Amino acid sequence: MYAQRFIVFLHDVIAAGLAWMLAFWLRFNLDIPAEFGEVMLSHLPWVIGVHAGIFWTFRLYRGLWRYASLPDLQRILIAVGIAALAVPTLFALMRFGDPVPRSVYLIAPILLMVAMGGNRLAYRAWREGHVASLIVRPQANPALVLGAGKAAAALVKELAASPQRRIVGLLRDASGKHGAELVGGKVLGTIERVGEIAEAHGVTQTIIALPDASHGERKRAVDLCTKAGLAVMTVPAVGDIVSGKVSVSALRPLELDDLLGRDPVQMDDAGLHSLLEGQVILVSGAGGSIGAELCRQIARFSPATILLFEISEFALYSIEQEFRDRYPNIAVVAVIGDAKDEARAAQIFTRYRPQVVFHAAAYKHVPLMEEENAFQAVANNVLCTTVMARAAQAHGAEKFILISTDKAVNPANVMGASKRLAELACQVLQAPEGTQFVIVRFGNVLGSTGSVVPRFRAQIAHGGPVTVTHPDMQRYFMSIPEAAQLVLQAALMGHGGQIYVLDMGEAVKIADLAKQMIRLSGFSEGDIRIEYTGLRPGEKLYEEPLAAAEKTLPTPHPKLRVAQARAPENGKLLNEVVEWLVNPGDQAASRVREKLRGWVPEYTPPDIESCATRTRQGVA
Repeated sequence: MYAQRFIVFLHDVIAAGLAWMLAFWLRFNLDIPAEFGEVMLSHLPWVIGVHAGIFWTFRLYRGLWRYASLPDLQRILIAVGIAALAVPTLFALMRFGDPVPRSVYLIAPILLMVAMGGNRLAYRAWREGHVASLIVRPQANPALVLGAGKAAAALVKELAASPQRRIVGLLRDASGKHGAELVGGKVLGTIERVGEIAEAHGVTQTIIALPDASHGERKRAVDLCTKAGLAVMTVPAVGDIVSGKVSVSALRPLELDDLLGRDPVQMDDAGLHSLLEGQVILVSGAGGSIGAELCRQIARFSPATILLFEISEFALYSIEQEFRDRYPNIAVVAVIGDAKDEARAAQIFTRYRPQVVFHAAAYKHVPLMEEENAFQAVANNVLCTTVMARAAQAHGAEKFILISTDKAVNPANVMGASKRLAELACQVLQAPEGTQFVIVRFGNVLGSTGSVVPRFRAQIAHGGPVTVTHPDMQRYFMSIPEAAQLVLQAALMGHGGQIYVLDMGEAVKIADLAKQMIRLSGFSEGDIRIEYTGLRPGEKLYEEPLAAAEKTLPTPHPKLRVAQARAPENGKLLNEVVEWLVNPGDQAASRVREKLRGWVPEYTPPDIESCATRTRQGVA
């Protein structure tokens, strides 16, 4: 580093001497008289000495040439300006012999400024590839940038040296700046004309540079690109760019979250710090999709300890290792065990005394739990909840949050009915004082274990077909991080006995989801076929919207509402359910459905034989 600074310093000193001599040369039209040649050379050591002292005093060598910028040029201008005054002042005071032509005092600083500033900028341009970019690069793929704000400007600047991409131009929503240039990139038109402009310039790839736009704006831009048959890349999220985790040029392929995700969740960080900071937090099902993301979100609020409770050894090992690597300052305890085991639950609660419990452990796959595993679904989903809830209550936990599902709304399958029964168990246990039981319902999350997204992705990777149960099947989706954030927000707001439902947005057709995933993978529906297989046991065509105004009440948070759900009428319900689960007798699926109908009146199981027949025949 010091050697590099000395080389730069030496460069500037030599430049000062050369500028002094060149000024004489220009002053006398390239033919310096002998007497003035002697003046030039006799004064040269003093000129070099003055400039060297001033340059070093002004610390011109802290910055690197590769990152030369306006502040560096400002310091050079000031230093050269002071030197331009100091040199003639020194000569006047020392009363050297023959005078220096006055024009030399004016020409030399100008030449020196050009040399020092120009060389720095030229070096930076060379290191960033701007010099090479002047040469035609036929191998670089032409691309359009959608957006003309700060992110787009930074992207165009950073990609100027890229051998993979050549930015043809930019598109923006407003029409007032067409033809203008942004750091060398020309604004070619509006985003609505992306197909037309791409065809005119031979472009096959677009880059969405709208990190701070609303989800609706980004989705509209993506839809226009995909309809035009253009490959789409996007810049990282604005939070990652601002935090310095990645640069704006760290492009990534478009993901399903970009199309189906929503605007960021507004969280009460201060309130969540008061709930979680310094506390012992237990998460059951910590190795699952939701449980693991809850742990990550909780870690943001500096808990004293996170208890990772999980029955799967591999899942527990994975999340425990992730926390060791990513959150070394967070104390974690990996606890293996079955949440239905009362003795194990009592042992954990007695030893660690968790203040807040998030119960995410559950069986959730509807068709798998409908027939052969019907009793196990109820036993796991209800008995786990009851055992954990009673342990939390007995050991003075402040809050117990049950992660429920949209399928508990007028359930049509065993899984949904079992989760509704778990909700009723928490409502029965709610007392005027003590542990507050908060229930949170939400729908499907993108990429969760067992969801359609990983299955579709695997089917596309194998060349298809992509199997969809019915062309009209609809579901509500949100991202895993958004669901976890809203669960935390509901946990903060809940005061016991409420069922919070998440605003899931608009329903998405599963067939449309499959088509979007095929396009995002770079294929067309001609390449990857969609095959309809028929409804499976327990499945509905349409899930009921969770946040319907006539069924819910508003809360201060725009994405959370409180369900107007039926309160348990049978005070002995919990004892009856537990007694049956411990001594079930006949565990046939028909018997399980019969018992569920008695405890969950809104449960209306479909005609199982009809669903099975449709599954075997398929739906065209």
